[in-house]
Amino acid sequence: MSGPLTTAARVLETLHAASDPNEAEKIRNRVADDDVVIGVRMGTLFDAARWAVDLPEKELETLLEHPAYEARMSAFCILDFRARRKLADRERAALARIYLERHDVITAWDMVDRAAPRVLGWPILIGAIDGGVLDDLAAATDPLRRRSAITAPLWFIKKGSPEDVVRGLAIADSLAGDEHPRVRSAVQIFRKHADQRLRNDGEDG
Repeated sequence: MSGPLTTAARVLETLHAASDPNEAEKIRNRVADDDVVIGVRMGTLFDAARWAVDLPEKELETLLEHPAYEARMSAFCILDFRARRKLADRERAALARIYLERHDVITAWDMVDRAAPRVLGWPILIGAIDGGVLDDLAAATDPLRRRSAITAPLWFIKKGSPEDVVRGLAIADSLAGDEHPRVRSAVQIFRKHADQRLRNDGEDG
């Protein structure tokens, strides 16, 4: 990559140039059956997203609408990289709205894990958007939305108060016994980190 990627076409060219049949076989094992797979190593995909962080919104939408897993994954990585910047609350809310409005194109658990904590959890933590959205996601029929409900509050553990961590644990409780393995594993991950955070807070106190 020789410079910033300013169009979806350039991002896709970069991804296709890095296509590897062996990588495609690995990716196929973790994505939806009807996803198109290009076959790009995650490190390469992250680098492409980093170069495309200032992609215009119309071009970002093109990636979100693309049938290939890597195109959509790169879009959610772009959102995550944007969320790492110093932003105004309204800008964080705008990123969260994109995540929520285009949750329909999330077809793999790693899209959730990459973007949900910063893109969704951060604006909820600071009150830029209503935290009730987590309850809505937790009640959804789509297991990836339920995974978002418990993955976004990982940001509460990282940057929130003990009370914020408890808010996340309430979501975990609501998903206890979920029938989907991707939701159950996310609940276990959250509880593990939440318990560690609360233990550390108790020791510091």
